[in-house]
Amino acid sequence: MSEQTAGQTTRPNPSQLAAQGVGRPPAPAPETITGAQSLIRSLEHAGVEEIFGIPGGAILPAYDPLFDSSIRHILVRHEQGAGHAAQGYAAATGKVGVCMATSGPGATNLVTPLADAYMDSVPVVAITGQVGASMIGTDAFQEADIRGITMPITKHNFLVTDAADIPRVVAEAFYLARTGRPGPVLVDVAKSALQAQTTFTWPTELTLPGYRPVTRPHAKQIREATRAMLEARKPVLYVGGGVIRSGAAKELRTLAELTGMPVVTTLMALGAFPDSHPQHLGMPGMHGTVAAVAALQKSDLLVTLGARFDDRVTGNLDSFAPGAKVIHADIDPAEIGKNRAVDVPIVGDAREIIADLVVSLQAEADAGRTGDYEGWVAFLAGIKQKYPLGYDAPAEGLAPQYVIERLSAIAGPEAVYVSGVGQHQMWAAHFVQYENPRTWINSGGLGTMGFAVPAAMGAKVGRPEATVWAVDGDGCFQMTNQELATCTIEGIPVKIAVINNESLGMVRQWQTLFYEGRYSNTDLQSKRVPDFVKLAEAYGAVGLSCDDPADVDATIAKAMEINDVPVVVDFRVERDAMVWPMVAAGTSNDDIKHARDLAPEFEEDDL
Repeated sequence: MSEQTAGQTTRPNPSQLAAQGVGRPPAPAPETITGAQSLIRSLEHAGVEEIFGIPGGAILPAYDPLFDSSIRHILVRHEQGAGHAAQGYAAATGKVGVCMATSGPGATNLVTPLADAYMDSVPVVAITGQVGASMIGTDAFQEADIRGITMPITKHNFLVTDAADIPRVVAEAFYLARTGRPGPVLVDVAKSALQAQTTFTWPTELTLPGYRPVTRPHAKQIREATRAMLEARKPVLYVGGGVIRSGAAKELRTLAELTGMPVVTTLMALGAFPDSHPQHLGMPGMHGTVAAVAALQKSDLLVTLGARFDDRVTGNLDSFAPGAKVIHADIDPAEIGKNRAVDVPIVGDAREIIADLVVSLQAEADAGRTGDYEGWVAFLAGIKQKYPLGYDAPAEGLAPQYVIERLSAIAGPEAVYVSGVGQHQMWAAHFVQYENPRTWINSGGLGTMGFAVPAAMGAKVGRPEATVWAVDGDGCFQMTNQELATCTIEGIPVKIAVINNESLGMVRQWQTLFYEGRYSNTDLQSKRVPDFVKLAEAYGAVGLSCDDPADVDATIAKAMEINDVPVVVDFRVERDAMVWPMVAAGTSNDDIKHARDLAPEFEEDDL
């Protein structure tokens, strides 16, 4: 309506004038800053406290304002270390991990950690420099199409050539990384954009057409799942890493105890449900416990929570859980039905789904309707008792399983355990007692050797109050141990248990079982070269060694007492130890071997 009505003039009040900027001095012009300054301010506004990275030509403009920033930059010794450290930080804290690298080889060295984070749904933002906008596509010095390279292994990625876009892109990157199914996001910034003049405005809202992750489950699907759970006689809670990512451990325990259902936790979900709980059957899959594998194979209902029917869990899909109906709850609709047909799909955040299931099942229980699983639970308890985890102590030498067992007992369930990939990873999964979420960090889907040391470094940065143990193999350790220099200089006192069997142990195990003991190129001679104690000392860490079972406790206790510098313990174990149980790749889970010559039998006539 006009201010002039019926020949009268309406005079605006002072607040209206103020809102229109009348009667006050003009607002100062926005401050002009460089794109590099805008990038660092954007990271500060996104809540970043630590960055792992290495400078180089294309990203160098950003390192100048970073010098004055509140953000702690941790100078790693290899970009792969920066990426894995960001993963470890994110996995330990639940926050977004951040790494930074220059163009070309700096960016391509982040490819492995980005692929690893993508497979394991870890929220990471990678900032990379790029050659100037006018030089893109000319094969300029240190140019690589990192956006194209990482498109299949990132949740999303950006190329920024206009400095004005930097705050919006950074805000979107962090939002995308942490929401929905978490994952890595790459922000590639042209050097020309970093050097250009711009103004800074942090966005107050984001517009991302087409990106609307569903977190609340559909009530109808919750009702269908509830009905299926009450009708089942042999249900199992099949729990994946999504329960960890969503922070749903407390809700999961409530659901398990309300229903009395047995629980299996995948490699990515260890700690989501306490190992000590009587309903817990352990980890399923290729190297899973016999009880966990039996639970899945003989089940009539899989209540799948934040898991993706990975081949390492299912074995041959055609013979996996053949008599089971499937409830599949996942935040990523693309996972539902991807590998296994689903009877009740539920899209949403695991925490909200489990909470709704608890409410629904409690209402049914209050009305006198509960499931009857007594015979099933007794059957699985019998399997668990008959086929416990164990190992044979060698006649001579040190059993690797014993080392990890004692490490767990001495460091305790509050410590954070980070593993590399291979035999030591499986032994750490089995013989460490996990009672809490976010205390087990490993490379699951991609299986990246060299993950443990930098990831442990990142976990310790994120949780400085926690004791952080890297359980590594002698092969894995030699891929990224240069980050010990970073740990020493930056004051990051991680502890590293090197399970040294002089071998690429898991490959050697396969050669023993399937290649007639022809050990082609798996002998690392790591008890001779290098000397891990001297190597640790060269990096400013404390080096210890142990090859006698009688000295294990004292050696671990000594390492636990050192909290001002990194510690490396060379546990010189016997080389012929194997990971059991085992399902050979591509075979049925029914063919699980509990020991070299023992195939368990799953008899359930009493059900």
